[in-house]
Amino acid sequence: MSQHITVTEYDPLWIKKYEEESLLIKNIIADNCIAIYHIGSTSVKGLAAKPIIDIMVAVRNLEMVDDVADEFSKIGYEYLGEFGMAGRRYLRKGGDERTHQIHIFQADDWNNIGRHLAFRDYMRTHEKERNEYARIKRELAVRFPYDIDGYCDGKENFVRKIEEIAISQFDGTWDKMYIAARNVQAERKISSFIEVGGVSAAILTKKDNIYVGVCIDTACSLGMCAERNAIANMITRGENDIRRIIAVGRDGKLIPPCGVCREFMTQLMPENYHSIEIMLDYENKKVVTLGDITPNWWI
Repeated sequence: MSQHITVTEYDPLWIKKYEEESLLIKNIIADNCIAIYHIGSTSVKGLAAKPIIDIMVAVRNLEMVDDVADEFSKIGYEYLGEFGMAGRRYLRKGGDERTHQIHIFQADDWNNIGRHLAFRDYMRTHEKERNEYARIKRELAVRFPYDIDGYCDGKENFVRKIEEIAISQFDGTWDKMYIAARNVQAERKISSFIEVGGVSAAILTKKDNIYVGVCIDTACSLGMCAERNAIANMITRGENDIRRIIAVGRDGKLIPPCGVCREFMTQLMPENYHSIEIMLDYENKKVVTLGDITPNWWI
């Protein structure tokens, strides 16, 4: 039997379904998982959609995903490999009445990761296009209730047009920074006195370059925070102007720079420290400036 195509009104429960499924995925991919995102129409509040939860995962190593294919089968997924797209791993769940789809890319595949995020964020913020997309999908679902190719072909031009506009307007630097920081974050023991990698950081400079670093924890006070390690890498490469900074804790959540790191950045840029942007919440894109959290510098 062919896949049954239905388009329904937006359901707030789609967010919960994504969150529940993302936990299962993280447990399977484990340390190979860098970031996981709710994408597609069910991730856009107010958009009518086929009730299929689309999930995108960025991983350190794509081939390592193949090693856990059987684990995905145990939770109901068909593991279809690239499925027509080089550099992807595609999985689907639910058979003809599909419920979930997973798209897995390696962390350095920004073209694919970025375009999915750009389209999602554009639809979230553009009501006119969102309503037009919903209208197109409803009409196509009526015309092609059991013809997925006809349904997809019917919306292809609209999707490609919006995707091109979305990509041209998308500022994905925070996403690039988060992925870059997570990509180097790996806890490991260097010696009986030193452990590294529990926390990672990424810096965006005025020249739009990204530098990363990890924390170095020692048995005494000789260690270094991930933020200062990233700054050291930046300075070593001949730059000293910070635009943005992000620090990632062990659980993948963002953490604010400690007092020492704030002081270090302030001394590095005493005339402009207040303009350095710091992201404190990646999911909700909460951003403050160094000036906001260091309002009364001692000098």
